[in-house]
Order: sequence, then C-alpha cells, then structure tokens
Amino acid sequence: MPVLDRQKARPSIHHMPIRSVPETRPTPLQAQYINLSVVALICGAIAITALEMGAPPSSLLVKLCVIVGAPILAATTLDATLRIWRAAWAWMPIDRAKGTFRLAWVVATTTLLALLVVATGAILRA
Repeated sequence: MPVLDRQKARPSIHHMPIRSVPETRPTPLQAQYINLSVVALICGAIAITALEMGAPPSSLLVKLCVIVGAPILAATTLDATLRIWRAAWAWMPIDRAKGTFRLAWVVATTTLLALLVVATGAILRA
C-alpha cells in the first residue's frame, strides 16, 4: 500500500479560503489504522448478523466478536479522536469556525466511545 506523504499548506488560489491544514505528526495508530478498522468492521458485521438471525447476546459467537472487535474499535476511535483534536487546534488560528466544528466532532466521538464501553459491558455480562 503506498504511503501518503504529508502535504504542505498551499496558498489559496484566487484569494479563496485555505482548504486544509497540514498534519505536524502522525497519530500512534496511523500506519495500522485501516487494517485494524477492517478487523473491527468484520467482527461487528458478524456479531450484528448473528443477533439479527436470532442468536442471543450471551452466545459464544457474539461474545467472541465483541471481545476481539471492541478493543480494536475503541483504540481506533481514540486514535481518530486525537487526530480530530489536533486538527481542531490547528484550525483555530486560521478559521475559528472550522476549529470549533472539529471540536464538536471530538465531543461526538467521545460520546460514541462511551456508548461503545456501555454496549460492550452489556454484551459481556449477558
């Protein structure tokens, strides 16, 4: 898989607003992010399919998928949240509205991470 180099901020064309802010450093899981996300996606798809087909939350298949997929999903979500957090503060001096919008995404991902922890606990206790 090709590695994408970090791009420098380019001056705006025709006095248009800046469209991107360069990343200054990678997040801890950036190199493995997609591969880990695929594993979490497959585990989630299998668990949801099993539940839709009538398997109880206490079934071994569902619990195994949650045990494997939930920590990976949590780690990738934390990594993404860190990237969004950094982007928010990179945008603040340039465009406060874009920075604030990204901070709202940090709140959303943090909330979803909390829901993941609650759902994981519920499945593992079943």
